[in-house]
Amino acid sequence: MRVLRVMLLALAACLSGAVAAAEGVTAVDSVGIPVSDLARAEAFYTQVLGFSRLSEREVAGEAYEQLFGVSGLRLRVARLRLGEEDIELMEFLTPRGRPIPLDSHSNDGWFQHIAIIVSDMDGAYARLRQFKVESVSSSPQRLPDWNPNAGGIRAFYFHDLEGNTLEVLQFPSGKGAAKWQRRDGTLFLGIDHTAISVASTEASLGYYRDELGLQVSGSSDNYGTEQEQLNHVSGAHLRITALRAARGPGDELLEYLTPRDGRPMPPDTQAPDHWYWQVNMQTQAPAAMLATAIGRHTPVVSGTLVALPDSALGFHGAFILRDPDGHASLIEDRR
Repeated sequence: MRVLRVMLLALAACLSGAVAAAEGVTAVDSVGIPVSDLARAEAFYTQVLGFSRLSEREVAGEAYEQLFGVSGLRLRVARLRLGEEDIELMEFLTPRGRPIPLDSHSNDGWFQHIAIIVSDMDGAYARLRQFKVESVSSSPQRLPDWNPNAGGIRAFYFHDLEGNTLEVLQFPSGKGAAKWQRRDGTLFLGIDHTAISVASTEASLGYYRDELGLQVSGSSDNYGTEQEQLNHVSGAHLRITALRAARGPGDELLEYLTPRDGRPMPPDTQAPDHWYWQVNMQTQAPAAMLATAIGRHTPVVSGTLVALPDSALGFHGAFILRDPDGHASLIEDRR
C-alpha cells in the first residue's frame, strides 16, 4: 500500500506540473532592467556589449499606471537584442525612482543579474577593462572541477553605468546549450539566464515551478574561494536552481546558505526604483494564471489583467506578479 501511495503521489505531482505548464508561461520574452538615463545606458549596451536596438517606445496613461501600480507614470522603453535574446531598458520619466544602494551585495534580496555568454573570456575581460567598467569580481574565475555541474565554467561580475550587476560567462565544452559553443569570432553571444537572490529555494519553486509552470533544468552547490571572488561575498555558499520555459533565457534561483545576512527587498519597492527588475513572460492562458495567483495569494501588482490601449510594448494585455522575495514577473497576454 505504501508503494502504491508513493506512486499515486508522484503521478499527481506530474499531472499538476503538466497542468501548470499548459496554463502557465510559454516563453520568457525578455528581462526588464531599470535605468536613469536611457540614451547613456543604450550606448553602453550597444557599444560595449554588442547589443542591437530593436525599438524604442514611450507610454503613459491610466492603463499603464494600473499595470505597474504607479500613479502619474511616464515610461520610455528601449528593446535591445543580443543573439536570440532580448532585454528592455526602462527609464521611468515620472515618477523618478530611488537609486540602487551603494552598499548592495549579491546576497541582498533585491539582487538580480543577466548572464551574457561569451566565446572568449580573456577577450571579453580585456574589452571590459578597455571601457573601464566597474568590477565586482576580483578577476574572471574558473569554477573548480570538483563541482560536477559548474566545473570549468569561467565567469566575471561587473556593473553597468547604472550600478546594475551583469555577468559574462563562458561554458567549457560539454556544458550549456550547443549555441554557446560558437567560435566564429563573435565575442558576446547572447543571454543564457537571469539570476535572482532568494531566501528559500522551496518557496521560490512553489512560485516559479508550481505556479508559473517553469521546469527545473539543473542545480548546483557552489562554494569556495572562486565563488567568493566571483560574487565578492565572503564565505559565499550558494544553492543554485535553474528553471526554464520552452523558449527564452532561463531563471536561476540563488539561495545563499552562507552568509545569511542579506537584506530583504524593501517592502515599498515600486517599478521606478532602480533596483527593480522584471522578467517578462508570455502566456496563452492569462485568465487561468491570474486566477491561480489570486487563489495562491500571490501579490498581483496590477490587481487584474489590464487591457492596454495599444501594443506599444508588444502586447495588448498584461499583469504583474511578485514572487516570494518581491521580484517582479510581468505576464504578457499572448493569445
